[in-house]
Amino acid sequence: MQISTQQFYTSNQRNFKALTTTADILQTQISTGKKLNAASDDPVGYRRLQGLIRDGSNDQAYAGNITIVQSALSQADTTLKSVTDNIQRAKELAVKANSGTLSASDRGIIADELDSILKSLVDLANTKDSRGASIFAAGDSPAVVDNGNGTFTFATSGPTAIPIGDSSSAAPGEAASRLFVDSGGGNILSDISTLSAALRGTGDPSAIAGSIGDKLTASNNQIAGVQGSLGARSQRVDIESTRITDAATDREVTRQSIEDVDVTQAITDLQKTMTILSAAQSSFSKLSGLSLFNYLK
Repeated sequence: MQISTQQFYTSNQRNFKALTTTADILQTQISTGKKLNAASDDPVGYRRLQGLIRDGSNDQAYAGNITIVQSALSQADTTLKSVTDNIQRAKELAVKANSGTLSASDRGIIADELDSILKSLVDLANTKDSRGASIFAAGDSPAVVDNGNGTFTFATSGPTAIPIGDSSSAAPGEAASRLFVDSGGGNILSDISTLSAALRGTGDPSAIAGSIGDKLTASNNQIAGVQGSLGARSQRVDIESTRITDAATDREVTRQSIEDVDVTQAITDLQKTMTILSAAQSSFSKLSGLSLFNYLK
């Protein structure tokens, strides 16, 4: 087979260009530490890398939401413990009030403490989370409003659920009505207020105190049920948090396999490429200087 002078030069130019391009790519990889610096380097790998970046960004947003929900649920649990303690104390006072031997002064002291408990319960119910949002109501609206006449208005909707995953969300609290309104529509705050008023001379305190004890016990049982529900929700959020952490670890391993370069291997490959390029250039230089006269010599 005969090779023309033009073919000889064209073939060597292509070879030099390919070797130079390979050397440039290896030098870029060594300097950046990445084997994927542009989509053209590996279109399939580049698309996978962009998908990993997108998924990582989404999970970072979910992780931020999870932190908010975890904090709010923890705050709700602590708050409900205080609510339970206050209701338990109200029950103890109701037992104490159910006595015909109390003096007017004693009844007044109990009434004052019941009023203090009522205020505490309202304040606890209106607790805000780190965002300034209500834990026991939607948005920043109050969970409980004291109407000033012994009646109270309760939020019937809890906080809006927050996304914590692609197909998962969790509400960072509960509606106040689930805490204080019983199945019959009555509420424990009004009962405590009624007992306080009776101790101050409006009604029969013994009769009211006797009936309110069971209601207070039922109220605490109801709140315990809400605590259990929030606890189960918190566990689910924790599981989602663990999933996001594990997914981030898996994504990083995959990213490294697609994007990161083995610098030691790249340096070795560069040295080989430069050796081949140097040898090819030397060989081309010698061959291109030959003539028929040189050959005949």
